[in-house]
Amino acid sequence: MISHELKKRRKAMRLTLEELAEKIGTSKQTIHRYENGTISNIPPEKVEALATALSTTPAALMGWGEEADMPIIKPKRLPLLGRIACGTPIYATSEYGGFCAPGGDIDADFCLSASGDSMIGARIFDGDIVFIRAQDTVENGEIAAVVIGDEATLKRVYFYPDKHKLVLSPENPKYEPLVYIGEELNSVKILGKAVAYQSRIL
Repeated sequence: MISHELKKRRKAMRLTLEELAEKIGTSKQTIHRYENGTISNIPPEKVEALATALSTTPAALMGWGEEADMPIIKPKRLPLLGRIACGTPIYATSEYGGFCAPGGDIDADFCLSASGDSMIGARIFDGDIVFIRAQDTVENGEIAAVVIGDEATLKRVYFYPDKHKLVLSPENPKYEPLVYIGEELNSVKILGKAVAYQSRIL
């Protein structure tokens, strides 16, 4: 409440009623009424003048706290980089297909539209938006967007460095895992980890 904050701030700065009144061009009786709440509807220009005189902000003087206590929420927009296969890999493109806005605080760098049904066991269906955090490695068992030559796919990744072997596993029993061994690994690149998805089914 402004009356409490005003009086507290004035006393902290060791100002008398007269001194504060002089600073903002009013009478000490008016300042007294501000402080005891007799006048509660203080004109905005006077609130600003009081804040300046007391080296604070109008928001703090009104008891609303500092601006940092009330952050502005800005929607996050991520580039939609086309479609990614949940099944047979499809041609990979980096062309933007627009933007999408995640519904929550998702730590992602871009998103892709899922195509196919090989990841339905992970509840990722055709047309779903998958949010990807860019990184070139993932832990075994994590779902990643993977580029194989000029093609891209979404699979669970299992890498066995001692065997120089990479397995990209689907989440649908009708599909076989994709296995890469030895020099074949040179054609495989992990784009990033799938961190969330947004279903097209409401």
